[in-house]
Amino acid sequence: MAATSVLLADDDVRLRQFLELELREEGYAVRSCGDGIGALTQIRQEPPDLLVLDWMLPDLSGVEVCQRLRSTGVQVPVLMLTGRDAVKDRVEALDAGADDYLVKPFSIEELLARLRALARRGSGSPGTINAQPDLLELDDLQLNLASHEVSRGGTAVHLSATEFQLLRCLMAEPGRVQPRQSLLDQVWGTNFVGDANVLDVYVRYLRRKLEPPGQPTLIQTVRGVGFLLKAGPVKDATP
Repeated sequence: MAATSVLLADDDVRLRQFLELELREEGYAVRSCGDGIGALTQIRQEPPDLLVLDWMLPDLSGVEVCQRLRSTGVQVPVLMLTGRDAVKDRVEALDAGADDYLVKPFSIEELLARLRALARRGSGSPGTINAQPDLLELDDLQLNLASHEVSRGGTAVHLSATEFQLLRCLMAEPGRVQPRQSLLDQVWGTNFVGDANVLDVYVRYLRRKLEPPGQPTLIQTVRGVGFLLKAGPVKDATP
């Protein structure tokens, strides 16, 4: 079995060298670069399984790199490293397409745990979701497991790796309530170390992308229980 490949983009040479050594020790196949253009170039030449991306790069910021990747349909799972810990900064990173973030200074054990969780999400780890056909459908919403493509009404919808896995879980059993803890376990792993409210954040992201004004809602909240996928009322076009 091939080693999981990681691209590490950070302009701090000492930190980059340290992380390269630690990741290789854990069995990852590691490549690295010190700027955003280099990261984009390497990803397009040979896409990695995981991307560890520093926010503060000398040319393009990590946020800009994420935005460029997602706008072109590249769905490599991204762990953003940042010295910023304000809520608005975390939201900006996630909105740009990062799947997770880690505030500096951090422990190598936490970084490794988050990479393991991202790897499970990106690969659709066995045992988390029952065997399914390649194409999942609900009304005009389609999710293709083979190509990792999502569309609604024939229009492509670009999702991050985490958004894709969450939608996949919801579409596995449309019309049935998915408990919050079950979704957290399936998407983030049973050993997830983080705020459980991350589920609500990603549900908002999915609704923003899948439920444009004038279209029926799809993701319904069952208060105190979880979420289910079924067609609901038409979303109001007024703010």
